[in-house]
Amino acid sequence: MAQPPSSPEVSVVLAADDPAALARFYGAVLGSEPQPGLGPQHWRVPLPGGGLLEIYAPARARPVPRGRARLGLCLRLPGGAAALEACLAEARARGAQPLEPPRREPFGMEAWLLDPEGNGLLLLAPSP
Repeated sequence: MAQPPSSPEVSVVLAADDPAALARFYGAVLGSEPQPGLGPQHWRVPLPGGGLLEIYAPARARPVPRGRARLGLCLRLPGGAAALEACLAEARARGAQPLEPPRREPFGMEAWLLDPEGNGLLLLAPSP
C-alpha cells in the first residue's frame, strides 16, 4: 500500500531588510530562540504552540516595500492587561513603535504597533 502524501508544514513569512535583527526582535518578544534558516538571509523563529515565523531578505529583483499592510502578526497573550503591558514594554525596548495606546475592547485588551521594520503587530490579551 502506498504511503499517503505528508501534510504540508504551515508557517508565517515576513520580509525584512535585516532578517537576523528582526529574528532577534521576535525571538525576544516571543521568548523563543531564533534559528538559522535555508540560507544566510533566512531565519526561523519557533512560534509558541507550534509553527514557525520565517524571516527572509527578498531578492533585489523582487523587493518588498515596507509599510503596514492588511496582514499583521497577532500575539495572543495569556495574563490579561499586565501581560500586554509587559510584552509592550519589551517590544518597545527592542525598537517597536506603538501606533496608539493600548485599549480595552469587548473581547479584551489590544495594542497595535509596528515592529522595527514597519510590519504590523497586534498584542492581544483576550478577556477570560
